[in-house]
Amino acid sequence: MLLPKRTKYKKQQKGRLKIFVPSTNKIKDAKNNIYFGQFAIIAQSSGKINSKQIEACRIAIKRKIRPLGKMWIRIFPNVPISGKPTQIRMGKGKGLVQYWVAKVAIGMVLFEISNITKTVAYYALNSGLKKLPVKSKIVQKARYK
Repeated sequence: MLLPKRTKYKKQQKGRLKIFVPSTNKIKDAKNNIYFGQFAIIAQSSGKINSKQIEACRIAIKRKIRPLGKMWIRIFPNVPISGKPTQIRMGKGKGLVQYWVAKVAIGMVLFEISNITKTVAYYALNSGLKKLPVKSKIVQKARYK
């Protein structure tokens, strides 16, 4: 499971997800560009992705691109979600950390792969898409001359 090695505070407030619309001007956000690979999964809706879901997606993609393909995970679950067990009365403080999530905005690159053909890339990334809770799509890096 993915989780931070060390944090300043054990528990955080969940907060709200910002509705992010990619800008049309020339300045691009670093999280919205494909830097490392030729093919990528990009989020089309905002949401929270659990560390177990990221790991399941990584395994599904890696299984399809195993011998030569290279993969990068561009998100990391750094927000703790706490919870209290059922059948517990109100009060008595905040519950323990149950799991970790990564907050995902619209247009954010989630996974990138390279060194494989287009058909294998779409096959591998499509198997990874099925594991994610947010709506997303597969894109290919534009080639500049």
